[in-house]
Amino acid sequence: MKRMHVITASLLVVAFAAFGCAQMSSMYDSATGWTSLVDGDKGLDNFNRVGDANWRAEGGAIVADKGKGGHLVSKKSYKDFQIRAEFYAEDTTNSGIFIRISDPNKVAAKTAYEVNIFDQRPGPEYATGAIVDFAKVPVPIIYKAGGKWNTFLITAKGPNLTVEFNGVQTVNIQNSQFAQGPFSLQFGNRGKEPGGAIKWRKVQVKEL
Repeated sequence: MKRMHVITASLLVVAFAAFGCAQMSSMYDSATGWTSLVDGDKGLDNFNRVGDANWRAEGGAIVADKGKGGHLVSKKSYKDFQIRAEFYAEDTTNSGIFIRISDPNKVAAKTAYEVNIFDQRPGPEYATGAIVDFAKVPVPIIYKAGGKWNTFLITAKGPNLTVEFNGVQTVNIQNSQFAQGPFSLQFGNRGKEPGGAIKWRKVQVKEL
């Protein structure tokens, strides 16, 4: 009888270990190379918080809509990669994805490439779909995110940076100022803009 208990306990340990591995491996798809950091309202623990934005899981997404602003910064650093992101923005939302951040404690356009989400940016040449201070979009603005779900596909390979917004390439540049670093998801209210909500329901990264 004692031996049966030992065998049963061993089988349970193996089963739980296998379940745990399945849970961990479900974030990474070995067939495609994509790792999901945000999947619906799950994934907050994959990021470090910088700033006072009220990030939370809500309604099947990761959401922020209050505070002076802040970032969810990836815990891992990336050099050559792609990011796929599904997000909802309002007309007044100031957000974006910062890539190759050189100082994860002071995330800004001066310390990273900022792929912008900001339909009402005062300088419209760096509005939604642009890389702030590096790659402009057409003016009058033709790429708008407000009031709907959107997708970004961002590719960084060596000095080549491209951005696709809802399947359309908005910028394609060569620049080597920032070579490697974590990336972040922004809520950029700063206490000045109207501060519409930003919602992320899928964020995936693939190293190249």
